[in-house]
Amino acid sequence: MKNRNKFLMILGIIGPGLITANAGNDAGGVATYSVVGAHYGYSMLWGMFVIAIGLAVIQEMNARMAVVTGKGLSDLIRERFGVKWAFFAMIVLIIANLGVCIGDFAGIAASLELFNISKYITIPIFAVVMWFMLTKGSYSKAEKIFLILTLTFLGYVVTAFLVKPNWGHVITSIVKPQAKLDKGYFLVLIGMIGTTITPYMQFYLQSSIVDKGISLKEYKYEKMDVYVGTIWAILTALFITVCTAETLFKAGISIDSAQDAASALRPLAGNYSFMLFAIGLFGASFLACCVIPLCTAYAVCEAFGFESGIDNKIKEAPVFFGLFLFMIVISAVIVLLPNISLINIILVTQQLAGVLCPVVLIFMIKLVNDTEVMGKYVNSTIQNFIAKATVVLIIILTILAFGGNFI
Repeated sequence: MKNRNKFLMILGIIGPGLITANAGNDAGGVATYSVVGAHYGYSMLWGMFVIAIGLAVIQEMNARMAVVTGKGLSDLIRERFGVKWAFFAMIVLIIANLGVCIGDFAGIAASLELFNISKYITIPIFAVVMWFMLTKGSYSKAEKIFLILTLTFLGYVVTAFLVKPNWGHVITSIVKPQAKLDKGYFLVLIGMIGTTITPYMQFYLQSSIVDKGISLKEYKYEKMDVYVGTIWAILTALFITVCTAETLFKAGISIDSAQDAASALRPLAGNYSFMLFAIGLFGASFLACCVIPLCTAYAVCEAFGFESGIDNKIKEAPVFFGLFLFMIVISAVIVLLPNISLINIILVTQQLAGVLCPVVLIFMIKLVNDTEVMGKYVNSTIQNFIAKATVVLIIILTILAFGGNFI
């Protein structure tokens, strides 16, 4: 009975870490990992696993701040750095989030266009579904839906095994990379970081943990949630890369999007692979389209003291729901514009998120090492080293990607 109660308690806690990490594998993530595999084979897997270490440490820091302080990240930024810095952080977040949200609406449109369903039908329908799902329910119900959506990522796992890779070669490529260090390589690498460690993930994770009311004594289970989420997210990225590396890279087929990848898989790997890849793209995009507006609304309301939370009625938290609606409507309208390039939206927004990410991470590192905020739960030396190294890596890659010619 005791073990059963403990198991049920763990199930009640698990959610924020798993949802947050997997929401990072959105339309831009699927597109980026597809391009990584198709253009560079396995030569970028080393970067994927270096990023995974950084992601695990940063998400744990984030969750620890939530549990120790009982406050969201934007709330802490305002308290410790003042309203001006909070305003700056929110501007960075809104720019990054709106761009990524537009990219994910483009992902919904692209995934269903693979089944010959027009975006002029799907985008309005799913925009309305998102609004009603998060205004007529509760956080616990929304979280269950988000967790179910993470199961769509299994499509990439099955597809990766269907293409029958040499797993020994895959593993060897992680530790013995053969990188082609040119501008295109660094641009894709910064995009991969941008889709794996995003600004919105940090705000959403901390707010959702606070919303669930997870206590310090329950933290070990939330830490497990964070690490399981990170492992699952990185394995998903690996399986997507395997799908395109084993088929498109070997066949010399160049692609620009996840939609291209799914279409190209059909003749090379069969209808099942095509359908599973397309379903995974839809699930990833829909999950992120729910999480990103929610994260934005939480963060801005926390920063400036407005009422927030899904469990509120619209009239009780008008700014919270207004921001959520604003993100959905603007994203949907832009994607519905005729003759707009969906893939360009997706890829550019990932690079933008990657460039803006250090701003948020620097705030986090300063907060998590502040004894007035965290008491004895500040970062260890190794945690600080990994977190700071991740920030430095992103900045260096940004300079290399945008700073001129390469040798």
